[in-house]
Amino acid sequence: MPADWPSLWRNEDWWAVWLGFLVLGLFASGTIRWIPKIGIWTSLPTSSISAIDAPYLMVLGVSLLALTSVAILAMGGKVREFLTGFPVVFVLGLLALIIASQKAIKIEYGLEYPIWALLLSLATSNLVSIPDWLKSAARTELFIKIGLVLLGAEVLFQTILKAGIAGMAQAIIVVIVVWYFCYFVALKAGLTKSFASILSTGVSICGVSAAIAAGGAVKGDPKEVSYTVSLILLIAIPMLIGQPFIARYFALPSAVAGAWIGGTIDTTPAVVAAGALYGEEALRYATVVKLSQNILIGVAAFALALHWAVEVNKKNQTVRERPSPMEIWYRFPKFILGFILASVGFSLLLTPLMGEKAVGSVTALTSGIRGWFFALAFVAIGLNTKFSELAKMGGGKPALVFVAAQVVNLFVTFGLAWMFFGDMITR
Repeated sequence: MPADWPSLWRNEDWWAVWLGFLVLGLFASGTIRWIPKIGIWTSLPTSSISAIDAPYLMVLGVSLLALTSVAILAMGGKVREFLTGFPVVFVLGLLALIIASQKAIKIEYGLEYPIWALLLSLATSNLVSIPDWLKSAARTELFIKIGLVLLGAEVLFQTILKAGIAGMAQAIIVVIVVWYFCYFVALKAGLTKSFASILSTGVSICGVSAAIAAGGAVKGDPKEVSYTVSLILLIAIPMLIGQPFIARYFALPSAVAGAWIGGTIDTTPAVVAAGALYGEEALRYATVVKLSQNILIGVAAFALALHWAVEVNKKNQTVRERPSPMEIWYRFPKFILGFILASVGFSLLLTPLMGEKAVGSVTALTSGIRGWFFALAFVAIGLNTKFSELAKMGGGKPALVFVAAQVVNLFVTFGLAWMFFGDMITR
């Protein structure tokens, strides 16, 4: 199979890598040392943005538009419609971030921006007809893939090692058990193997990013990926609120509560919010466990790509020829490679050169930009989601399969959390 060089500038995955690396490079080199912030407010939303930050938020929006427009243009997308619709997506993301910064919402309830971004955009898409120019700007996968590459810089090897054997063991067992349960039930429900794989990966690993990675690995239908992502985010809302409440009702140790939350809730922001609702110790353990699962995204994507290239496609071919190693490479989601390289680069190169404190300052800034890309992605998800279409898809069977797998996930992870973290003394 010949090398596919044009994919380096025409493929969305590669553009996520290039743009993610560009952003990381700008911050790591000190070219950009500050980004505008949205502060905590109590009664007036306008007080969340200072007079100094306000104009720079506009600059930030224009910068994100220019950055992503380059990718849209190179990939042959509808640039004019993207330029028209992006400001709407940006404003909805800004509103979500402002709402999430309200003092009671942020500190007392821990309802983070992904929830508000999703609710605002879902209300928009289900109450009014979304024009094509706005749909062209709702580039869910591009936004979240760039965000995932940026996330790689924050998942340092040193941080992962702090999880110890317990955190990684729990993550691996949960992924294996829940993935196969969901896959088996999905096939029994009559779903395709690709859809079953996407659902299983989304519910067992880390949600949105994992579902997109699985979709790329198996070359699944984008509607199946979008459906899974919508399920993940919708179900994360009651879990975010309910799990800390249940943990507090049963007076679970902070380590157990954190490991349970981190191993079950399928989006990293929601994990952070739920962990913070229970306390700082729970937040620390929840984050460590979730980071352990995040590392498995690449492993799962590679395993699925290998399985699809060697087994599934082979069964569908009239001439049973062994696929070349390059076929596996083409199926591997390239933004996952960007995630891994960003982690290795910041862990093994920048940290020894710059020091842990300096790298922490850089990732504190890049995490802010990552938050913007995730906010844009969650807005895009809502704009592309209509409840009427979700209800029609598979006759509701995919949703029932996902919920069943999540219930199993809750019980399995709870038992493992007691096993691995029950005797830990928090301090």
